[in-house]
Amino acid sequence: MLNHTYQTPILIIGAGAAGLLAAYELAAAGQQVVVVEARERVGGRVHTLQPVGFKRAIEAGAEFLHGEAPVTRALLLEAGIDWQVATGRTYMLEQGIVQPDTAFFEELPLLLEKMAHLTEDMPLATLLAQEFAGDEYARLRAMATQFAEGYDAADIRRVSAWALREEWATDGVDESLRPVGGYGPLLDWLAARVQAAGVALHLATTITELAWQEGQVRAVTGTGAVYEAGQVLCTVPLGIWQRNNDEAGHLRFIPELTAHRAAAKQLGFGSVIKVALEFDTPFWQERLPELEFLLSDAPIPTWWCQLPDMPTQLTGWLAGPAAHQLHAASNDMVLALALESLASVLAVSPATVYAHLRGSYVRNWAAEPHTYGAYSYPTVGALAARATLATPVANTLFFAGEAVYEGPAAGTVEAALVSGQLAARTMLAALSC
Repeated sequence: MLNHTYQTPILIIGAGAAGLLAAYELAAAGQQVVVVEARERVGGRVHTLQPVGFKRAIEAGAEFLHGEAPVTRALLLEAGIDWQVATGRTYMLEQGIVQPDTAFFEELPLLLEKMAHLTEDMPLATLLAQEFAGDEYARLRAMATQFAEGYDAADIRRVSAWALREEWATDGVDESLRPVGGYGPLLDWLAARVQAAGVALHLATTITELAWQEGQVRAVTGTGAVYEAGQVLCTVPLGIWQRNNDEAGHLRFIPELTAHRAAAKQLGFGSVIKVALEFDTPFWQERLPELEFLLSDAPIPTWWCQLPDMPTQLTGWLAGPAAHQLHAASNDMVLALALESLASVLAVSPATVYAHLRGSYVRNWAAEPHTYGAYSYPTVGALAARATLATPVANTLFFAGEAVYEGPAAGTVEAALVSGQLAARTMLAALSC
């Protein structure tokens, strides 16, 4: 591919959910499309794989089907992929003591009442400091912080109180649904459909520079290959937008898209570490029978089981600033921390956990090349920032991805799919003008 020049009417950067669905829509409308992807696989932040020691595939990235997700569900049905409800019970542990799983929502009404009267938006941390500073609110502050960081992967010093108000007013928790077999088969199916429609898919192809003028774009790869196109859809994650020009992963625009770059840096992009563990037996069932979700104050605070299918598999989850602090940590260090956390919350010795362990896998998304984070979260002013980041340039440069989506499915696969679909339709409308 070195020094080769490719010419195509439409170039899509990124073969994740947004890029693949956009390619599908464009190809269905008769357009010639090339999709380039930096990784050696499709899927982006969806990655279904089966490491050594695991009896079945795991999800290293997106896992759950949140909310109504009409586009995702329609594609799953078209692909012949079902979804299922996770079964079991939710536990909360504080200092080793089991608490009711409704503990956070017992604190929620008072917080929502204050949020309802906010006349201007502010970060959650500011609201907590202003309205709930006393010792009597220590538990409320802790619960709100844990939920914002753990569920939204957000920094409470930046996340929008207004946005959390909308989320938490609907309980903030969806029914736990998963696509059967994971999201990977859906993205693989979509990639196959795209290629069958005539789309060229180039993997292991990293775009480092986009030189553009109206109706013409020259995209340069890290190996020197060049793609020339009349329209480009850029679906790179927010983490790429936020990279400085002296950092690996920076995508250069010539001329620079100053407003888009500033908008991207105004938005929040959360860090996530997932730890998948396979055991020989569900030895935790005596202490926590029918475990589905476990929320705790351990260093790796959130765990869930793969019921009903895999009762011997647990997934650990660390998100937000605590995950970002470990962005440079080795996988061995993260695994040790996870096993120590699990031993603590299960009230067993680390030796017991190790004795039952059959397989382990760590995915640190903040350290992931071509991503540098997990998913976006709403900061103060996010509505305007997202609108700016989604704005096409000269009917030539277009943008998609979960970070530019505005709606109830923020930060999800559904958000990425919807944004890709909308971007493709915008591109087609521009071509018809």
